[in-house]
Amino acid sequence: MSETHKANMPCRRVEDEAFVTGRGRYADDIAHEDVAYAAFVRSPHAAARIVSLDAAAARGMDGVLAVLTAADMSGVGSVVRHPPVAGRGGAKPLMSHRPVLAGERVVHVGEAVAMVIATSPQAAQDAAESIAVEYAESAAVVDLEDAQRHDAPLVFPDIPGNLAVEWPGTVADPEANAHEVSAIIAAAAHVARVSLRQQRLVVASMEMRGATASHDAASGRYTLRVGTQGAGPVRDALLAIMNLDKDRLRVVTEDVGGAFGMKSGVYPEYAALLVAAQRTGRTVHWMASRSEAFSSDNQGRDSLTDAELALDERGRFLALRVRHAQNLGAYITSAGIMLATINFGRCLPGVYRIPRIDVVTRCLYTNTMPTGAYRGAGRPEANYLLERLIDEAARTTGIDRTTLRRRNFIPPSAMPCKTAVGNTYDSGDFPAVFAKALALADYDGFRKRRLEAKAKGLLRGLGLSCFLEHSGGVPTEGALLAFPGDGTIVLGLNVQSTGQGHATVFPRLVAQRLGVPADRIRHRHGDSDLEIKGFPSVASRSTITAGGATVHATETMLRKGRAIASHVLEAAEKDIAYRNGVFEVSGTDRRIGLFELAEQARALAKSGAIAEDLDTKVATDTPQAFPNGCHIAEVEIDPQTGTTRVVAYIAVDDCGNVLDPLLAEGQIHGGVAQGLGQALLENAVYDRISGQIVTGSFMDYAMPRAHDMPADLREAMLPVPAATNPLGVKGVGEAGTTASIGAIMNAIADAIPDGAAAHMDMPATPEKIWRACRKAQQS
Repeated sequence: MSETHKANMPCRRVEDEAFVTGRGRYADDIAHEDVAYAAFVRSPHAAARIVSLDAAAARGMDGVLAVLTAADMSGVGSVVRHPPVAGRGGAKPLMSHRPVLAGERVVHVGEAVAMVIATSPQAAQDAAESIAVEYAESAAVVDLEDAQRHDAPLVFPDIPGNLAVEWPGTVADPEANAHEVSAIIAAAAHVARVSLRQQRLVVASMEMRGATASHDAASGRYTLRVGTQGAGPVRDALLAIMNLDKDRLRVVTEDVGGAFGMKSGVYPEYAALLVAAQRTGRTVHWMASRSEAFSSDNQGRDSLTDAELALDERGRFLALRVRHAQNLGAYITSAGIMLATINFGRCLPGVYRIPRIDVVTRCLYTNTMPTGAYRGAGRPEANYLLERLIDEAARTTGIDRTTLRRRNFIPPSAMPCKTAVGNTYDSGDFPAVFAKALALADYDGFRKRRLEAKAKGLLRGLGLSCFLEHSGGVPTEGALLAFPGDGTIVLGLNVQSTGQGHATVFPRLVAQRLGVPADRIRHRHGDSDLEIKGFPSVASRSTITAGGATVHATETMLRKGRAIASHVLEAAEKDIAYRNGVFEVSGTDRRIGLFELAEQARALAKSGAIAEDLDTKVATDTPQAFPNGCHIAEVEIDPQTGTTRVVAYIAVDDCGNVLDPLLAEGQIHGGVAQGLGQALLENAVYDRISGQIVTGSFMDYAMPRAHDMPADLREAMLPVPAATNPLGVKGVGEAGTTASIGAIMNAIADAIPDGAAAHMDMPATPEKIWRACRKAQQS
């Protein structure tokens, strides 16, 4: 049995005992002695000029240590930090300046204008509520369509038309490509068209954001303890914002109660806390309330897409034209433009052969909370567009939806396959995945189930959603193997576990390759002082990139070990073999254990006899991979009430080699739950005039609950190993979210007769469903 297949044996998560016994260490789990507390004063307006701010009363209240405003943030730069993305003609995006505390104007409800530091949370909150801020309110724009109007209010006076960037896709000559696609569409036998809205979502992680900052006056060094998806990347962004040298800031992350992309970047509060710690000489702690999170956390989705698919008379796909618009909110987050352009565009053409693709994205500012990465980050939007469009093509052409998909799959014989947007798929068997999903769903028996539902007065529908996403994101990731001298190995990683089970999977990989017990490998993460290169745990990248780096670190350490063992055992390096924790001279009984060698190597390095010990740190570049699959949803609808239940859900995934089936299934289940929430329930609504968030609590913002999930949820794997990394993995973290929204919405469209729900937007609320059923009855 190969090492990869040995690795996929499920085991109990090593993290869980601490969590279920209350020994987790989350943002609010701090030692409260000598700690000060912060509270923020936030704007009640979406667009306004700050006329005055009077904090005199607050400064005189009991327990108040300081009140900080924009004037106290001198030398602190803009929070906006985004990688370069070239717009049309190579134009750079127009970036707004995001202050830590607003001093002149506010551009969204919830923007912080002042910060109170006090000896207790209540004292800080009471003082914050006493601060008088006078605003001169101005017109706001919150809706994406409104933001594009020629007479729309400008979020920033120096950004015309609220347009941050227009991205023309990845092709070398966008204009010529657009002309060719237009000609193909004009001459095509069939053209399917859809207009789709991805509603805005509140991320609503179980644990809100929180952070604790301290400052050592003697060394001038700051420490920030904060929930992140990568302590190192957050540290690096804060260094630029605070204008600090690397050795003056340490970022530490312990346990994180959910992140989903929302905790991958820097927020204004983090820099403000560092300033407060330095000014007061105290450790300063802040923990957001749930209400505060609704108006201060990055939000997700919020896009509009128009798409056209050209087909020949037999239903072969010829060309795809996409016009996509993304609501950035008031500021650009760390991935705000990237997710709407490169992430979105690279998911096309999915699992299908589409020879020509013309995709353009416009990213616009509005007076709303900034949007950023949320589980999938552009991938669900692209897959949803394709699968809704293909079902529309089936209606347009009269060709069966399964036949249409089969006819256009990229065959496995075409791998590696370069797509019209420039990606090269390394592996995949899309027809086999589709066939397995249809069989698992008993597709041929659906007609009988539909008739049975009809006899009970219910409408039953089945929706298909094939998907493909690119995973890995930024290729560089590092790993550290260190021997602390106690008979264990510390595996240090940059990527942060926020529930994925890193401490279960990665140490096991090392243990298997070294032939030592897994409990001898200790997982460490969440500390920028480890100085491990890499990026946050986003884009289903951890297993691909950190896994690849872990393998590289292990191999590099063993190469060093053979050289050192040859010195210690007085043998030629070519005669040194390693097996099950022991270096030995082949054909002899001379040997030395790995951990004993590590101790001798440390002493030899210290004496100068060898250049370095066995401690090993590497950085590795790993190309992206392409997880794919097919998910099938069945729904039952009560036409009298509009109530919709997802009664069955089938997921067949190719995530490459599966390192732990239990963890993979958990990732799929969680993704499906979040996709179901978007399809049926969730919707962040802003008042179009005032810019107030109308759904600002769980009283108004509907979240999925256990009873909303299908009782019949089955999953299966059809792994085709990736050729781009040593583990053959592809990633699975975003599969459920990426596939489920298309499957559920296509099932609803299939259930309601006469196409009455064919163009319904999410969320498919009971009212929308009821109206569609009434429309079908009247047609």
